[in-house]
Amino acid sequence: MNKGRLEAFSDGVLAIIITIMVLGMDTPEDVTLKALVPQVPVFVSYVLSFIYVGIYWINHHHIMQVTHRINGTILWANLNLLFWLSLVPLTTNWIGKNHLSPVPVAFYGGVLLMCAIAFHILEYTLIRYHGEDFPLRKFHAGRMKEKLSIVIYFSAIPLAFVCVWISIFLYFLMACLWVVPSKRLEKEMEK
Repeated sequence: MNKGRLEAFSDGVLAIIITIMVLGMDTPEDVTLKALVPQVPVFVSYVLSFIYVGIYWINHHHIMQVTHRINGTILWANLNLLFWLSLVPLTTNWIGKNHLSPVPVAFYGGVLLMCAIAFHILEYTLIRYHGEDFPLRKFHAGRMKEKLSIVIYFSAIPLAFVCVWISIFLYFLMACLWVVPSKRLEKEMEK
């Protein structure tokens, strides 16, 4: 199967996710700067989520660049990733509108955890479908960053009930860790 439709569909879904997130922010009724203060938590959660969706879009683009063909299993693995990413706007708004309450912060971590697992599953299905010389195979082996992310997201969920700021810090830390794409994979794409 050709990968073009998968890429186009994924790009469209990710664009809609970002659009839904920005539409989830309420415009203040008042025209003063003071009216923006209640919107700060919503905006901060939007920025973090925008970065996360951007990270997934960039990494998805990179793995699709080295992918030559796809099958039904890969389509389902991709849909699994898009499902979990589609929950990001819900959790983003929930955090922002509830001023960092533990349950929404923990739920946000749960969604981030499932997104990370879903991306790992997508990579795994791509690797299994392609041959031994598939570029993603050598980059996937022993990837500490992916394993660390899953552990951090998993840890941040219960920590939200201890101190939401620890969880928020961990989410920002993981975003910072992933914001720079793999240079090794980018070099492979140039070949």
